[in-house]
Amino acid sequence: MFKKILVANRGEIALRIIRACRELGIASVAIHSTADSDAMHVKVADESVCIGPPPSRRSYLHIPAIISAAEITSADAVHPGYGFLSENAEFAEVCRRAGLTFIGPLPEHMRLMGDKVQARTTMASHGIPVLPGTGIIKTDEEALAAVDRIGLPVILKATAGGGGRGMKIIHEKSRLRDQLHTARSEAQAGFGNPGVFIERFVDAPRHIEVQVIGDGQGRVVALGERECSIQRRHQKLVEEAPSPALTPEEREALLDRVSHAVAQVKYLSVGTLEFLFERTPDGKPHFYFMEMNPRIQVEHTVTEMVTGVDLVCEQIRIAAGLPLQVESLREKAKARGHAIEVRINAEDSKTFAPSPGAITALHMPGGPGVRIDSHIYQGYVVPPHYDSLIAKLIVHGEDRLSAIARLRRALDEFIIEGIKTNLDFHRRLAQSEDFIRARLDTRFVERMH
Repeated sequence: MFKKILVANRGEIALRIIRACRELGIASVAIHSTADSDAMHVKVADESVCIGPPPSRRSYLHIPAIISAAEITSADAVHPGYGFLSENAEFAEVCRRAGLTFIGPLPEHMRLMGDKVQARTTMASHGIPVLPGTGIIKTDEEALAAVDRIGLPVILKATAGGGGRGMKIIHEKSRLRDQLHTARSEAQAGFGNPGVFIERFVDAPRHIEVQVIGDGQGRVVALGERECSIQRRHQKLVEEAPSPALTPEEREALLDRVSHAVAQVKYLSVGTLEFLFERTPDGKPHFYFMEMNPRIQVEHTVTEMVTGVDLVCEQIRIAAGLPLQVESLREKAKARGHAIEVRINAEDSKTFAPSPGAITALHMPGGPGVRIDSHIYQGYVVPPHYDSLIAKLIVHGEDRLSAIARLRRALDEFIIEGIKTNLDFHRRLAQSEDFIRARLDTRFVERMH
């Protein structure tokens, strides 16, 4: 097992990893920008190193500074969390060359899954269904021919992208050229890669994802699925497990197929396969692979709540070369009860505009079946430089309705003053008849507003 892990991240995920390290008896090193000097992950870690000024490119994305911090603190491994450098194959390779274990997938898997076109092709070759689509579009004429073949509407996606950047929905062929150029520009600016591809657009599908864990030797366990349909601009706001859309037979078939496909590529570490899901008028289910995220997810918590598996500890154990406890994990993968997570952001509940500033009063809910993953505290100043996620409220109940009742109670107890948050949005959502009846799709938030 590792002796010391450097956590190459900030916020609630950095704190989550530090807690896992402490439970495993591993020393932790926090890195931070000057804007995060008073952050909770810095206070809780065994050691901390300031690596630069607030802009991410000069701190949390600055590979030389992170490697230097690991070297001066004698860390023997690096955990990247999610976001920042978590899916950066170059960073994983630099860690390896510096004698550090990168706690995550192999660089080749990160490159494979980081390119959505390659990932689609690979998963399709192993029996995972994908939407009709293209490879990287090189010319306008190629794009026009693809639309003729696939049919409207279509969606343009950045091959190296995520978070909605570079995505453009095309309903009219006359807009294709302009939107193609815009998508390429956004992809270049956001990911340093202008490549885009075309896919058939599914209007108002559900978004369902499968949590996997593999040992790099072909042994893989699928730890159930999560429903992530409630989104705003392709950013998830609410996640739950298991999905209320699936029958037990559909769930078993999906997990078996995913396990087989991921085992074929000998995947190492935790990862998530994301799908669009729609049900035809005759009730037949259809899953379409979108992408694989080769890292721990924000919403890993709901899987932990229904399975009892500590995904971060498992991720560390696998990186240390300890064997995957396949039979034990498969037994735990049988979901117990229902879990729901809501993401609490420092933003205006109506406009979703960011709301940095000092937290003047704070009360977090508790009680049975309530979990808070957060790095904030009373007096903490939410900086304007980073993602607006400040807390995750996770609840667990014996079934979905009891989980919703617990969510309502916990949201009513949650108090954050001094900044604006989306707590009111979540309170309205928890009372929504469509939410209660699980009438969910990716346009849910549009209908709420």
